[in-house]
Amino acid sequence: MGLNYKESGVDIDAGKKAVNLMKKDVEATHGPEVLNSLGGFGGLFQLDLGKYEKPVLVSGTDGVGTKLKLAFKLDKHDSIGIDLVAMSVNDILAQGAKPLFFLDYLATGKLEPEKTAQIVRGIALGCQESSAALIGGETAEMAGFYKDGEYDLAGFAVGIVDRSKIITGQNIKEGNLIIGLASNGLHSNGFTLARAALFNKAGYDYQEKIPGLENNLGEELLKPTRIYVKSVLSTLEDYYLSINGIAHITGGGLIENIIRILPEQLAAEIDSSKWEQQKIFKIIQEAGKIDDFEMLRTFNMGIGMVLIIDPSDKKEIMSELKAQGESPYQIGEIEKSQDYGMKIKIAGEIIEMG
Repeated sequence: MGLNYKESGVDIDAGKKAVNLMKKDVEATHGPEVLNSLGGFGGLFQLDLGKYEKPVLVSGTDGVGTKLKLAFKLDKHDSIGIDLVAMSVNDILAQGAKPLFFLDYLATGKLEPEKTAQIVRGIALGCQESSAALIGGETAEMAGFYKDGEYDLAGFAVGIVDRSKIITGQNIKEGNLIIGLASNGLHSNGFTLARAALFNKAGYDYQEKIPGLENNLGEELLKPTRIYVKSVLSTLEDYYLSINGIAHITGGGLIENIIRILPEQLAAEIDSSKWEQQKIFKIIQEAGKIDDFEMLRTFNMGIGMVLIIDPSDKKEIMSELKAQGESPYQIGEIEKSQDYGMKIKIAGEIIEMG
């Protein structure tokens, strides 16, 4: 007999089983705006433009990075999808956009329907948390391309904002306050350095129980990225005129991501003593003997999102964020500068970065 697709490495029946297993979770993210069911050639989403004078669509795409290595090692796949959604919806949120819908791409060497369903369940949970509909995706079985048990993920989000309410950073002024929202640990950035420090250099085990951590080391690192959509959008409803800049703290940490939204001749001065940093960052730093500056430009260091606000509404904005379940900290202030950049106060010493 001649070869068939399954013997070559691609199991169409496994793909069908995966779709059936994930169908309920995907459809749980759908509202009346979604006009198609799972399995179509394209996702259909009916826009309600009644609330917008000049609607602008905002798009973002990202992956999860080498955090996936931990999911493979621990064989735990039910939360990594939350990370995938968070990385894109938090990005478009930084421009004031409300997420509308999300699409995912999952590629693997050998399709395992139950594992695929776990991954998509996490994606669906992330979509529900950000009020986005999961309207489509692609599961690609690529025999011989990935190692056994491994896969890669990518995600794509589309949101909407009225043109007059786009957050660009152009309105940031001297004297504005920098408000940091607490992260849930590493989120999805810096894992190459974290793994090198913890497992290669210090020789920790993934199941290791370290004093000060709620979970074993592997589970602590796998904590999903916080999704800030509902809390920040709620705050923007009443205070968008006072919120002049938003930065999602991802790769590059506080240093690189705040700089991205600063107008010229302004600098951000932040004080690393002004917020609570989770124990995991200290463990990584000590394991790898990493200096403070390298930590701040690699990890979020306990701050996952930054709002730059007018000081006149500080009390109200902080109160609203707390009411929405956030832990906000005033971590710094915007000041004049000959160019633009960052001033980081670490242990009382200021380090300037242009």
